[in-house]
Parts: sequence; structure tokens; C-alpha cells
Amino acid sequence: MTRPPIALVVAVAENGVIGKDGGLPWHVSSDLKTFRRITMGKPLIMGRKTFQSLKKPLDGRDNIVVSTNKDFSPDGALVVASFEAALALAEQCARARGPRANEIMVIGGSRVFEAALPVAERIYKTEVHASPAGDTYFPDPDPADWVEMLREPLVRGPRDEFSATFVMLERRAVFDSSGPAAA
Repeated sequence: MTRPPIALVVAVAENGVIGKDGGLPWHVSSDLKTFRRITMGKPLIMGRKTFQSLKKPLDGRDNIVVSTNKDFSPDGALVVASFEAALALAEQCARARGPRANEIMVIGGSRVFEAALPVAERIYKTEVHASPAGDTYFPDPDPADWVEMLREPLVRGPRDEFSATFVMLERRAVFDSSGPAAA
């Protein structure tokens, strides 16, 4: 079995902000529902701060946390010391889960995104239509490397602080001038 594709899942403000003080600088409930739908049943790779911001492990998914803190061992999470170790563990988890675990999902923070971006094949990005203050930023993917496959506005609900657009990007290397490359 080949390794499932690596996908980044991120919500990014217009100014590149993805976080502030260990959390999200907005509340967009429709994005949280999209995140749950996209990631359910799949292994998740995240940094320690991202895991701690969740308050508890995300149900129905393998929570793989990258941390060099040897004393960090929260219930409901699998802790590894490097991104490479997280990828290997995520691959094992995906095999154990079966066909539904058809992607390895990287959910942040910025250092984990930086490590994953060179090997990622897909980005699920929610563009949050705001420019809040923040202290954590998404590394800018080179537009020459990516093809936009989907763009759709998220329906703004009463619990959404800002409007947002869902975008799916695929790494350009997968495509030629006539569409998806033959496998």
C-alpha cells in the first residue's frame, strides 16, 4: 500500500493570520463543521500548542502530536518527537483505519505546516474574510506549485463572526496541460 496523500487543513485570514494567543482569532462555526467533515476518520498531525488549544482530543480521528517535550503525554494523543516520525505513525494509523483514512491531515501550527508543505499534495484552506491581529501565520505556498480545484463560499450562519470561502488546492506536479496525470 502506498502512503495516503498528505493534506494541510487550515483557516487563514486575509493577512495570513492563523492564530492568536494559542487559539483562533475568530469564530466561524461553518468552518469548524467543514473541518470535522473533512478530517473525520483520518489521522491528524499537529503540534503541541495546536493540540492544547483543542481542549480535548478530536473524536473519531488519530491525534498525533509533534513535541520534543518528553514529559508531554496527554490522554487520547500519540506523541512523537519529529514531523517525520508523525508521518510514519500516521501512515500506520491510516492502514489500520482502512479505506476511509484516505489522507493524512496536517492541522497546524505554523512550524508543522512549514515541515509538511514541501511534501503535501493537497491543501484544504478556508479563507476567512477578515484581517484580525494575530501571532501565528500560515507559510505562503508558492502559487506556481498549486492548482485551485474548488472554490465555494461557506454559508454564513448566525454563529459565524466573519464570512469565509472554502478552497481546495492540489499540487501542480500531479497535473499536466490536459488535466490529472495518468497514474
